Amino acid sequence: MKENISNNYFVVLRIIILFAFSIFGVLNISEAGASLGILLLNMFFISSMFIKEILKGKWKIPAYIVSVLLYIVLVVIGGREFLLLGFFLVFEILTALSVGYRWYLIVSLVSLAPSPYGTDVQIMIVFLLAICYIQHYFIVLEYKKQMMEDTIVEQDLKRDMYRKEAENKAETRKNMLLAENRLLEQRSRLAQTLHDKLGHNINGSIYQLEAIKVLMEKDPEKSKAMLQAVIDQMRSGMDEIRAILRKERPEKKEQSMLQLYKLCEECNNKGVETKLEAKGDISLIPESLWNIILDNAFEAVTNSMRYSKCTRIDINILLMNKMVRCSISDNGVGCSHLVDGMGISGMRDRVRNAGGTISFETDLGFKVNMLMPL
Repeated sequence: MKENISNNYFVVLRIIILFAFSIFGVLNISEAGASLGILLLNMFFISSMFIKEILKGKWKIPAYIVSVLLYIVLVVIGGREFLLLGFFLVFEILTALSVGYRWYLIVSLVSLAPSPYGTDVQIMIVFLLAICYIQHYFIVLEYKKQMMEDTIVEQDLKRDMYRKEAENKAETRKNMLLAENRLLEQRSRLAQTLHDKLGHNINGSIYQLEAIKVLMEKDPEKSKAMLQAVIDQMRSGMDEIRAILRKERPEKKEQSMLQLYKLCEECNNKGVETKLEAKGDISLIPESLWNIILDNAFEAVTNSMRYSKCTRIDINILLMNKMVRCSISDNGVGCSHLVDGMGISGMRDRVRNAGGTISFETDLGFKVNMLMPL
């Protein structure tokens, strides 16, 4: 109820003014014989003002015409005591015509004319009434309109934010699946290569050992020669296995990127938007530096999730000419004084042992900057 009145306060105010001006006019009439007719006209006029609020579209014009006619009859019978009611009617018509605020001020100048209850009182009441209309239709309504537009813009921004967050999660998931697929392909290729290259070698060695077991007592010399051939064949197979593993083992880059993508997905699932971006040929980054990047990234993200109260984390890897730069930043509360605990000290030591530099920014959120030579 209170909220409804608050939203329609000007309607309530106009009703109060309408009744006040009507009662004021009736009470100032000196002729007692005309009171009944004036009361009826007053009632019809007030009713017409209510009816015009209910009607819409083209029916509003006849309602205003009826109100004007009733007011003219009321003035003819009752006299100038209903002059204030006339100002109210004119302001209502100006509102229906959607004219500028200057018209309200121009009409208010008519209040300078003599009145039965004093020019000063009339001027004060009419100008206050004009200010009420101007305030509502040119200030309050404009403010509400602006608030509505701002609300729409805010909702659009929220939709864009949610859409970008969903796109970011989808992109992270896609990249993680691509990295997983590459690893699976490499493992499948490794398994197939081991089967093709090593399977035949082992099977042949087994057959030869079975033959040696049969010939061992009958022909020891031949058995020894065959056994040496099997040993040589097994050694050759071991060398071949090492060559295959060196060639076919999954790249550290793929494994590291997969771990970073999984880290981002875990943060996204916990409500913190996390994005990983890599630029340049990151396959040139050696395994030792990948280990440092991974360890420090996990340490920095863990600290952000635990202490910073952030809503976003960015992990950026950039390969330059002879350097690799990695930064992990969040939009959290930051800190006024950085304490070198075990986590921060470990990050410093890892980077410095690789001949690089590390720095921390704590003003706007928390940011770790690492720069290491290739």
